[in-house]
Amino acid sequence: MAGESTAYLMLDVAGTVCALPHEAVAEVLPLPELQAAPASGGWLAGFVNLGGRPVPVLDLAPILGLREASAGAGLYAHLVLARDRSLAWLVDRVADLALVPASAQRPADPAASLNGCVAAELALSDRLVPALDPERLLTEAERARIEGLARAAASRLSALPDPATA
Repeated sequence: MAGESTAYLMLDVAGTVCALPHEAVAEVLPLPELQAAPASGGWLAGFVNLGGRPVPVLDLAPILGLREASAGAGLYAHLVLARDRSLAWLVDRVADLALVPASAQRPADPAASLNGCVAAELALSDRLVPALDPERLLTEAERARIEGLARAAASRLSALPDPATA
């Protein structure tokens, strides 16, 4: 509808403001100490243990080509946990939650970004903010590899005795 607004989280990703639909997010967490991945490299920052389950943490800046993967997280970094809790995005900071009217949302050309990961442009004040489509940030092959690494991390964790029950 023309008068509808959409809630977006405004993210600082390597100095670039990006938006993520609020409906795609379960919660925002301060950056805890991450567990090393069974196989590291690229933009997989590690795993966060949520309720005994290792959740992959993906550094959004190198995925978007905004910073090298080897750069560490900053002091104010946050994890943005996906709605389905299958992964978390590492961002430099979650800056705000904005309600954006439909009149300020313009569809983006899918060919203008990798995998069409920029779904829309948000006209906010005097700038255009790219609104990301979380379903398009990873290819199917990347998603399959991340899921495989998560299964390997869960297997490693389950092989150890739980000190809480010992």
